[in-house]
Amino acid sequence: MFVDRAEAGLRLADLLAAYPHPRPLVLALPRGGVPVGAEIASRLDADLDVLVVRKLGVPGNPEFAMGALGEDGALVIDHHLRRQLHISSEQVDQIAAEQGREIERRVLVYRGGRDKLGVAGRNVIIVDDGMATGATAAAAVSVVDHQGASHVTVAAPVASAEAVEWLRTLADDVICLDVPSPFMSVGRHYGNFEQVSDHEVIRLLSAHPRRDAPLAASGDVVDGDVIVEAGPHLLAGHLHVPAQAKGIVLFAHGSGSGRLSPRNIAVAKALNGAGLGTLLLDLLTDHEADNRRNVFDIELLADRLVLATRWIQAHPARQGARIGYYGASTGAAAALVAEAKIPGEISAVVSRGGRPDLAGDWLANVTAPTLLIVGGNDYQVIDLNREAQRQLRCTNLLEIVPGATHLFEEAGTLAQVSRLAQTWFVQYMC
Repeated sequence: MFVDRAEAGLRLADLLAAYPHPRPLVLALPRGGVPVGAEIASRLDADLDVLVVRKLGVPGNPEFAMGALGEDGALVIDHHLRRQLHISSEQVDQIAAEQGREIERRVLVYRGGRDKLGVAGRNVIIVDDGMATGATAAAAVSVVDHQGASHVTVAAPVASAEAVEWLRTLADDVICLDVPSPFMSVGRHYGNFEQVSDHEVIRLLSAHPRRDAPLAASGDVVDGDVIVEAGPHLLAGHLHVPAQAKGIVLFAHGSGSGRLSPRNIAVAKALNGAGLGTLLLDLLTDHEADNRRNVFDIELLADRLVLATRWIQAHPARQGARIGYYGASTGAAAALVAEAKIPGEISAVVSRGGRPDLAGDWLANVTAPTLLIVGGNDYQVIDLNREAQRQLRCTNLLEIVPGATHLFEEAGTLAQVSRLAQTWFVQYMC
């Protein structure tokens, strides 16, 4: 019986202490394998990364594995079991597609846009918290073999005899502390077998140094998907920071929008062309966005934006760049409230088709120069912006784009928004 995964990792690390192969790379299978792998990597002074592999459960019983899928598409299927259970190839394809999407999500969450550590020519130790069927570990072995690993060891605190026997035909070595007979389940061998959270996985990976992943230098261009830690929530985003950027603009989206909004992406590209960095992000998780009330919860959106600001302020790509906000629709109100909550930290704010009126009493506390952009045919929103402008005490300007409606879908109107925003941000951030 193991106290928890960390204690199991320590005991497994003792067994691996005399690991004879140089410069090992520990690849932990998330989530449960990461606390185990972190202890092994620390003891062996090894590199640590995750290898995302998903179990393929049988229809109606997802915990009963008929195979597994790896992050580079490696697929392991127990065809004997599939035939016994009359599972069609179409069902297998559907389940694999679903798990493939989850693999993409987890890769983004755990690595946060960082490259995975190279496997080619490395001595790899694949680690999990336990192996019942061995299908997940088998898929992991297939992945690292395909990537050119020099030597592959599979290590787990506990496993079934069948899993160990199978994996010995696939890997160079299999190391296991306990092979009970009969084998009931992995969880029965732990005193504490609580689910490992995504946050814990990220924490353990971040705490372990990545020796071949140096921080961005001031001359580097940063461009990639990221996961923004906003308190207990993980927000998907895309960060682009040109070399020696003087400013980084955070985008606060409105109702039904997010980091993938084509309008926000178009404006972001214009800002990038002017040498400004941009962070497009979803202020709500997918589950939260399903609740319509959250989209109009300005305090919630503003608080998320403040937390995202703290994240970018600590990011190595920032290199002292000033911070700005670009808000659309309800996101504009969130940007103004967020700025008022951290006065002096935001250099400029731009609102496009925004609802600054929803910022309420916070408007009087905004200190950053603020540009309000409204479509000339968006009559009601023009009036709301004029009223909000009267409450602002900071430097501000209202620009009306002729012929534009609320979403600026008319020819040339979004390009005009981009030029206005670019000019404003360059003026106050560079």
